[in-house]
Formats: sequence, C-alpha cells, structure tokens
Amino acid sequence: MADCLFCSIVAGDVPAQHVLDDPDAVGFLDARPLFKGHVLVVPREHRETLTDMPADALGGFFATVQRVTAAVERAMGSAGSFVALNNRVSQSVPHLHVHVVPRNRKDGLRGFFWPRTKYADDTEAADYADRIRTALVDGNTDRP
Repeated sequence: MADCLFCSIVAGDVPAQHVLDDPDAVGFLDARPLFKGHVLVVPREHRETLTDMPADALGGFFATVQRVTAAVERAMGSAGSFVALNNRVSQSVPHLHVHVVPRNRKDGLRGFFWPRTKYADDTEAADYADRIRTALVDGNTDRP
C-alpha cells in the first residue's frame, strides 16, 4: 500500500533499524520505543488488523513473533517482555504490528500509561538492532 509507513519500511523506501527480514514478516526497532530494544513485527503483506490476516498465515506470523520475543529478551538481558497488538483503536499506523517490549521489574511501565523514549542517535539504535539480530541468528530460545 503506497501511503502506508510500514509498507514503505518493508519495501526499503523508508529507513528503519531492521532486526528481522523473513519471507512473511519484518521486524524493526520502534522509532519511539517504550524501552530501548522495543521491536515491531509486521506482516510483509499489508494487513490493517489481526482480523484481516488469513487464518493460514497466523501460525507462521506468530511463530516469528515468538522468535523475536526470545531474541529481544536475550539481547536486552531483560527479565521478561510485553507483547501486544492493537486493532484500529490506538493503532498509530494502520498496518498490523505486534509490539515486543523488553521488561524488567520496577521498570516504570504501569497500566496503559506508556511513556516513550528515544535513542540517543542512529548509532545507538543500530547497536540495539544489531544485538537483537545477533540473538535471532544464534537461534537459541533459552532465556538470558
């Protein structure tokens, strides 16, 4: 879809810190992360919501989300993660995307008040993306 930001990222027309590029899904750092290492996983093909995704594609897509979740936890050395998706309401980009956010106890994330942060610069963002890519390549699903 020409006017979709995430489709433009998938196509390589808009730069992003990619951590995963699979045939069916792409993962990249959220430009305004809840915590550094916050990844968005999107289907390569434009789907606005979860209900727009073909049932036979869900298993592969969520298997990818599972891999990214393990990699984020490992790469960030976090105690756990927050995995979420919105359908229309609070969906800032109308393209299905799953948030994978590294979490630690007493990290300040409470309820639905989610303060956003920023990477210091592109170099710092690239370092976080590299750490997650490395954890994905390692393929080890063990916890950190």
